[in-house]
Amino acid sequence: MNIPALTVETRAVDHPLPSLVPLLDPRTPLMFVRRGEGIAGFGEALRLEFRGADRIREAANAWREIAAAATVTDEVRLSGSGLVAFGAFAFADESEAVSVLIVPEVIVGRRDGVSWVTRVNGSTFKPEHTPLGAEYRIALHPGRLDAAGYQDAVAEAVRRIRDGELSKVVLARDLVGHLPEGADLRRVLTDLALGYPDTWTFAVDGLLGSSPETLVRVNHGTVSARVLAGSIGRGVDAEADQAAALTLATSTKDLDEHRFAVQSVLASLTGHATGVVASELPFALKLPNLWHLASDVEGTLSDGSSALDLAAALHPTAAVAGAPTGTALGVIRELEPIDRRRYGGPVGWVDAAGCGKWAVALRSAEVAPDGGITAYAGAGIVADSDPERELAETRLKFRPIVEAFG
Repeated sequence: MNIPALTVETRAVDHPLPSLVPLLDPRTPLMFVRRGEGIAGFGEALRLEFRGADRIREAANAWREIAAAATVTDEVRLSGSGLVAFGAFAFADESEAVSVLIVPEVIVGRRDGVSWVTRVNGSTFKPEHTPLGAEYRIALHPGRLDAAGYQDAVAEAVRRIRDGELSKVVLARDLVGHLPEGADLRRVLTDLALGYPDTWTFAVDGLLGSSPETLVRVNHGTVSARVLAGSIGRGVDAEADQAAALTLATSTKDLDEHRFAVQSVLASLTGHATGVVASELPFALKLPNLWHLASDVEGTLSDGSSALDLAAALHPTAAVAGAPTGTALGVIRELEPIDRRRYGGPVGWVDAAGCGKWAVALRSAEVAPDGGITAYAGAGIVADSDPERELAETRLKFRPIVEAFG
């Protein structure tokens, strides 16, 4: 690979930007934000594509060389300033979906009351706020795995788990639809960002969504992750809502599912970080549509790994695959008649120092160049799983995307 010598300049903006979404390209938005803070990209100064089992590791190695060759002037020095690449990676080794790293021509960011613009190779493009396009509403319909087929797959997975073949497997299903001509994807991102402010709202290369799960975050030697596994729908009133949270926190099935997910993250970080600890007990994380069991994991980086290196080490976690991982992936290939593409894979960004933020691409959909939409949602299956309940869980997890498009 020919390593380009990128020239990067980041300057502060005098007046803080009120919002990033209206600046985005309506057809090909590029963004990673949470609580209104983050970064947005425009154009492509560099695009790298990867496939196969070593896709994330190859991306990490390529990025190290690109960052080393770059000339970076950064007067802001905040998370997301300077040289940054956005990325989205396929879930499965054999997926037809391409995995990408994209260095935009221009990056706009806002954090802690500071706004900035990063220009690559002297780009003169000027992002401007433009009105959102016409409203539209799209119904999403069952794709290759309908409700009955999903319940059958769950029942077969439960049988295999009870027979001792594995401990947990995550099974997903799909919904499909089609965008009208000229649809402005910023409308979907606006709904997601406003409706789910505590999640990572992202748009990278046609993959968009709002994920509550942090795969890994690296910030100048500190590594952290947020693990989600186990969920229940919100209650209809305050009393029912608290009862739902208590039910989740005491559910043996959900606690078992969560334990597998946390253990897989701790094991994957071994050798890369010291002092790695997880929350002593999972806590109930409240989202607009769900309660999740959540655990935060933190440690100190010990081997100089970048955020992309750690994404390669962590993916796929038990939260999106199962346990043991290899066996779970085999069961997924047998029972899911779909290519997950980049659903469940890492999505986020990395900077020149190797710091970055990567979420798990959940509550997401892929938008194809022809306007086709495929959304995905899954549930963790363990020995006590009930097919009807797991189907209901996927309906709850589809809700952010279904409502944003609909």
